[in-house]
Amino acid sequence: MPSEAPSGSTFAAPGAKDELEQGKSFTPRFGPDGLIPCITTDAASGEVLMFAWMNALALRKTIDTGQVHYWSRSRGELWHKGATSSMVQHVVELRIDCDQDVLLAKVRVDGPGAACHTGFRSCFFRSVVLEPGTGSEISLRFEEADPAFDPDAVYGG
Repeated sequence: MPSEAPSGSTFAAPGAKDELEQGKSFTPRFGPDGLIPCITTDAASGEVLMFAWMNALALRKTIDTGQVHYWSRSRGELWHKGATSSMVQHVVELRIDCDQDVLLAKVRVDGPGAACHTGFRSCFFRSVVLEPGTGSEISLRFEEADPAFDPDAVYGG
């Protein structure tokens, strides 16, 4: 289970439905696992870069520093995006959906502007080839020709 934010840095509990959906109070709704999903896009182009999770501490650090932090479910720890690769994600705008249970981070990324650990700009660098009714094996098509960086050089693969 994700660690909780330090005392004093948690968020107000959601109130009445009207306030939650139409009001001005920021009351993010974390799931039972303590996480909230975050979609991250390039602020200039609108391209979806990645999807990840935040806990209360990651969200608070994102707001306080202007740099995106996530909760790594696989590593079980706070993850300052770009701390290792130098491709830090700087928050241009942070939005929340109507139910306050999904975040949208519009960012500017340092360096080659890549978000994916595989070296591609977007984690969504492949599309599913849709051929309805053919019965053929489903395949993937690369939408980005080449990675923006060499992950072995950056992460020491």
